[in-house]
Amino acid sequence: MFIDTAQILVRAGHGGKGCASFYRDKYTRYGIPNGGDGGKGADIVIKADRNLETLLDFHYRRHFFAEHGGHGSGNNRKGKNAPSLVIRVPCGTVTKEVRSGCILRDLTEDQEEFIAAYGGKGGVGNKRQKEAGTGEPGEEKELLLDLRIIADVGVVGFPNVGKSTLVSVISAARPKIASYPFTTKFPILGVVQGQDDKPWVVADLPGLIKGSSQGRGLGDKFLRHIERTRVLIHLIDMAGFEGRDPVSDYKIINNEFESYGHQIHEKQVILAANKMDLEQAEDNLKRFKKAVKKKIYPISALKKEGLEELIEAVRKKI
Repeated sequence: MFIDTAQILVRAGHGGKGCASFYRDKYTRYGIPNGGDGGKGADIVIKADRNLETLLDFHYRRHFFAEHGGHGSGNNRKGKNAPSLVIRVPCGTVTKEVRSGCILRDLTEDQEEFIAAYGGKGGVGNKRQKEAGTGEPGEEKELLLDLRIIADVGVVGFPNVGKSTLVSVISAARPKIASYPFTTKFPILGVVQGQDDKPWVVADLPGLIKGSSQGRGLGDKFLRHIERTRVLIHLIDMAGFEGRDPVSDYKIINNEFESYGHQIHEKQVILAANKMDLEQAEDNLKRFKKAVKKKIYPISALKKEGLEELIEAVRKKI
């Protein structure tokens, strides 16, 4: 199951208590303070891991409490510092603090990490001051984890235009393919083998409809996944399946990009006219070229026709 948002509570470890201890022997009239300091509490660390693809685990575990520092003891012995608690998330995860709404970190690279909550300092033992101190409490925060997939190319368009079919024939990905709308309910990644052994990642994104930027259909929940893609393949059903008009579909998707913002409408876009093997596709393509003065690549994802030219155009863009 693909889960791209999760809210968790994290609490760093408290610092250990400083020790109040005195050294005494038969030669010492007054005890000599020798209480050790307390150890530092564990930090909470968020770390990106390329082997993870979803935030599903955080729907079953929402609380993360780190270990406390060890208490100091006599004979000047310091308490043990607690090891950091590492929380692993997929690459592309944005971490926000719920209370302030501030973005703490955007983790895009594998093994990239940051400290989300700092552990408390250990208390000072009486060897260094008159009275031993208690440890400081660790930080406690509510965090919102927001996953935005990282892909070189995103395939966008209305439902049932053939996005999943296209991704399945140009990569090893096997998304669900069916004849009803919103078959794809979450982004699916595939790897396309490029020239000179330089592969690139393509994302099959859920279908968009009019009003998606305001949350209609699967809504802006998936528009945000487009933010990280370098190139978009705008797939258009040129056969006019279900009575749709290709020109109107093109304009509606572009308007949704502009309404959503976040510079999506400024990305490099490659237009692909799919289902050219069906009736009326040729006539619609002629009308489309008159209305939209841009380069368009006629293809049939089902018949695997015209894909080489499309893939080469994508290679040049990325």
